[in-house]
Amino acid sequence: MASRRSILKLGALTGGSYLVNAGSVRGQLCAPDGIPPDLIVRPSPVTTPFVVPLPIPPVAVPMDESALDPPPDPSKHQRYEEFPPVRFYEIHERQFLHTYHPEMPPAVTWGYNGITPGPTYHARWGEPVFVRMYNDLPADHVGFGIPSTTTHLHNHHTASESDGFPLDFIDPGEFHDHHYALFPAGFDDREKLTTLWYHDHRMDFTAPNVYAGLTGFFLIFDEEDSGDENDPNPIAWRLPSGDYDVPLMLHDVLFDQEGQAVFDIFNTDGILGDKWTVNRVIQPYFEVEPRKYRFRIQNGGPSRFYELFLSTGQPFVVISNDGNILPAPVEAQSLKMSVAQRHDVIIDFSRYRPGDQIVLENRLEQLNGRGPTGRILDEGAGIMRFDVVDLRGPDNSRVPEVLRALPPVDLTEVVKERTWAFDYDGGLWTVNGKPADMRVIDAEVKQGTAEIWTLRNEGSDWSHPIHIHFEEFQILEFNRRPIAPGDVRFSRKDVVTLGPFDEVKLFMRFRDFFGRYIMHCHNVVHEDHAMMIRWDIVPA
Repeated sequence: MASRRSILKLGALTGGSYLVNAGSVRGQLCAPDGIPPDLIVRPSPVTTPFVVPLPIPPVAVPMDESALDPPPDPSKHQRYEEFPPVRFYEIHERQFLHTYHPEMPPAVTWGYNGITPGPTYHARWGEPVFVRMYNDLPADHVGFGIPSTTTHLHNHHTASESDGFPLDFIDPGEFHDHHYALFPAGFDDREKLTTLWYHDHRMDFTAPNVYAGLTGFFLIFDEEDSGDENDPNPIAWRLPSGDYDVPLMLHDVLFDQEGQAVFDIFNTDGILGDKWTVNRVIQPYFEVEPRKYRFRIQNGGPSRFYELFLSTGQPFVVISNDGNILPAPVEAQSLKMSVAQRHDVIIDFSRYRPGDQIVLENRLEQLNGRGPTGRILDEGAGIMRFDVVDLRGPDNSRVPEVLRALPPVDLTEVVKERTWAFDYDGGLWTVNGKPADMRVIDAEVKQGTAEIWTLRNEGSDWSHPIHIHFEEFQILEFNRRPIAPGDVRFSRKDVVTLGPFDEVKLFMRFRDFFGRYIMHCHNVVHEDHAMMIRWDIVPA
């Protein structure tokens, strides 16, 4: 199997931009003069918006440990016997036909257990989980993507061997075991996360594999964020729950004239789709009662940035940032989301009447995969529509005035400062002037210490959502200006967006596990074209 980089060199020699169909070897050249008409990419089929109901991924069903064959091997996992799993899952990566819209034919798609997004895990802090991931993709697959995978639970506090390191991949017919200990970093309850997602992280092929459908949600609950709006526990927040707690995975997808997803394997800037999808269907509608809902909004990429608005002008009530519960709810007129960023928001539809319709719009202009222009459009693109129906029961949910305090920043823990510069050189995206090499350790950090990392964008016309695995970080400065205490725009995060020439200084700790981790641009096209570094946690 040729690597992405060798294919990229071929593209430079041929001068072409090659769009590969998901299910055939047929490629199509993008429109330069002289290309035969049957090879020119034509617009995708016109589709009617808001005619498809929003699909909700089913909750993953645990299995009996005794059914796992072979049984789990504790010796392969850090702290396994200290945190023995109480729930066990078996998940299968498969290829199948998926319908994005009734006006388009089924498209060849990848996913987990035959669906995309895959099953949603419901986990609880203090209740460790074991997941066996099988690769059942076809070994003779043709088209974009590669049937070789590794699964990353973004951004759980996970031992290295279960984190989805890009070289820890499995091929068809193989499996990999993941142990999620489900304790917060440093055993600090303020470090608990709520909305996570899992996705493929194969070296050089993350973008096409995720684009093909290998994504899903992983939600974590506890006594406060209990997932029960009728919870009698006095410390429970009683946020909207059950049918009123809804995950929304955003992807924009490019289709050919036959309605098949296509991917430009020679595009190093980033892939922009011509159709908006939520939970992998095109511009769905969702029936809502006139009551409060919790929406877990995830930008699944590959390269699109969003600024989301409600068409009625109603603000969002934001309760989380990159999976981190905020100290208090924040009212926001819009949601800015670069790739991989996520927000939990509360939308109260009680001000509307049955028959009213509210559209979730993206108004951020983006003309290419390098990043947005920054211009906010007067009229946005409709991502999905909320259709108000009759109230079916009481709304016992609430939004507390106080949520979860931030963990403290203690600069006396800092033992080292590092600077990472993100740039473009010779057709590859680089960090500190070098393309990614996962055999090279770019930084060794000592367990139990803290460091200050400065991330700098050296580019004048591109943006990078930078993701650091394993530990959440807190931003100290943005463009050399200290972050004001309580400024939740720069709260605890795992993705930070670097616009042109932006610089951010952040604080992070390294606790509880050892091993290999990575930092990379989460415009996954940039990641696959080498904007990534490896860092290791080593004994102090």
